Amino acid sequence: MRKIYCKSSHKLTFLFSYLIWLTLWMFFFNRIVKCFLISIFVFSCNSYQKMLNSKENAPKLKAAQKYYENGEYRRANRLYEQIVPSYRGKPQAQRLVYFFANSHYQLGNYYLAAYQFESFVKSFPKSEKLDEVNFMIAKCYYMLSPIYSLDQENTNQAMEKLQIFIDNYPNSNYLSDANNFISELQVKLEKKDFEISKQYYTIRDYKAAISSLDNFISNFPGTPFRENALYYKFISQYEIATNSVPSKKLERLEGAKETYDAILRYYPETLFMEDISEKVEDINEQIKSIKKINT
Repeated sequence: MRKIYCKSSHKLTFLFSYLIWLTLWMFFFNRIVKCFLISIFVFSCNSYQKMLNSKENAPKLKAAQKYYENGEYRRANRLYEQIVPSYRGKPQAQRLVYFFANSHYQLGNYYLAAYQFESFVKSFPKSEKLDEVNFMIAKCYYMLSPIYSLDQENTNQAMEKLQIFIDNYPNSNYLSDANNFISELQVKLEKKDFEISKQYYTIRDYKAAISSLDNFISNFPGTPFRENALYYKFISQYEIATNSVPSKKLERLEGAKETYDAILRYYPETLFMEDISEKVEDINEQIKSIKKINT
């Protein structure tokens, strides 16, 4: 029993010692790796900083191209910014201006990217890249388009730029993307207008809601928000009709019923079926009662 116990004790001691050694080794290994990585980072930063401070354009050009190809657009951009003026009128100029503009785009600097791409078009009007660059100008404005609830000046600018591109390059490989962007932006503008019209209903200004929704439906007959617009017009008419003075009540109830019929005609499986069905039953009862009194 003692021998067995001694053997087990030795094994546990060895295992414990091994675990301590392994833990210490991993600790020092991680420290060494971290130090190594920090050294590389510091060296890289120092090397990049020296490059920025250098007055030699050729090494900067080579470094900028390497950073660009590796996706380090911020570093590439700063170097391009320094050397582009020096290469104006030289064979490398066209490539440099393009890379400079695209590095801005990759960094999300869409205003600056659009400006640099426009500069490219002015500087190289016969370039083979005009198709792509003009698309990128339009795409920059597309990227600047905000959510529908904000001011849509950039959205309108984007649509204008995209339409100019489509008109000038009807056979472009980017035509499909340009059309998709316009469709997306158009829906955004329609959503903004619909939400403005809907807001009148929310604040219970039903007359303004009906007028605004009628204009919306007229201005955007193919809009994906047409069903919703008809629904809010109907319930606005319903609220006005059911609370009208007797002399105007019948006419307004019948107007609401016409909108109900339009909803069913265009959207027989409308998502609002339950609500509008309940309200139209009430409308029919009220119409029936009014006609009974008038006869």
